[in-house]
Amino acid sequence: MKFVDEAVIALQAGNGGHGCLSFLREKFVPKGGPDGGDGGRGGNVVLRATSDLNTLADFRYTRKFSAENGSGGAGRNRTGAAGKDCVIMVPSGTLVYAEHTEELLVDLDSDGKEFTVAMGGRGGVGNARFKSSVNQAPRRTIPGGEGDRLSVRLELQVLADVGLLGLPNAGKSTLLSRISAARPKIADYPFTTLYPHLGVVDVGQGAAFVVADIPGLIEGAAEGAGLGVQFLRHLSRTRLLLHIVDINDVSGGTPQSAVETIVRELEGFDPELSSRDRWLVFNKADTLDPSTAAEIVAETCSSLNWDRPWFLISGVSGQGCAEMCQKIWHKLDDDSD
Repeated sequence: MKFVDEAVIALQAGNGGHGCLSFLREKFVPKGGPDGGDGGRGGNVVLRATSDLNTLADFRYTRKFSAENGSGGAGRNRTGAAGKDCVIMVPSGTLVYAEHTEELLVDLDSDGKEFTVAMGGRGGVGNARFKSSVNQAPRRTIPGGEGDRLSVRLELQVLADVGLLGLPNAGKSTLLSRISAARPKIADYPFTTLYPHLGVVDVGQGAAFVVADIPGLIEGAAEGAGLGVQFLRHLSRTRLLLHIVDINDVSGGTPQSAVETIVRELEGFDPELSSRDRWLVFNKADTLDPSTAAEIVAETCSSLNWDRPWFLISGVSGQGCAEMCQKIWHKLDDDSD
């Protein structure tokens, strides 16, 4: 299914049923009193998060949703049936904004979380309610209220513990397929990854964490160049960023310049995201002899004044991946205490 992370939908809650104007008419009771019942309330429109969905693609074709109207009241003081709610399932991690004001209405950040986004109209009032000592035969009723009508913008931010970022062809997708069961498309050309992929990394004894891989960033991404910037928001919920660097870039770039490019784009997009915990991962170690790889790592870390964790790995051969995943898990576990 095509990945879609934004959608605008129109919502209409149900109208309330009208109150009934009725008088009791039975054999031997030719002039009975008022017995008009109340109308039923209109149905609500409810958004419910589920972990069974991971895209907003369903909303490409169905963009209008309506709840049922309440039924009108009836004679013999019968109240109309309430309208059935319209429950819309969305992926966990969906943000809901009012379309015109861009006000954040709710963050559906957990499985099963619900939000009533449009309220149904109140039920009308039948004439039986208006009987009094001075008005034995009231003809007054109150119609049902109108349900809410609005449009909302849905924005999906995937729920992941760890985010992978780097230039195109740094080997992020290969790494994800190595450490998890995810199988993103892998090829030796830029922008093979066109949308985020999630993978669950099992580190044993019931311990696991979720990794998100987004399309590679390029120079000028914060101003709209390339593909990755439109998916950077999917890293906003992550607790740790893994900055993947090609240690043997055949195009002639250096690991230092690759790191600096990504840092500039992160700062341009969201300063808070750029200041998040970020570990450096030198990938494709299998393409160099160990001494050359170690020399490049030492030179790069020195040039960047890098004082945070770094790893030398190969997504192809698996070199260093298990140790890195264990350290990631311990970091996440310590932060959650």
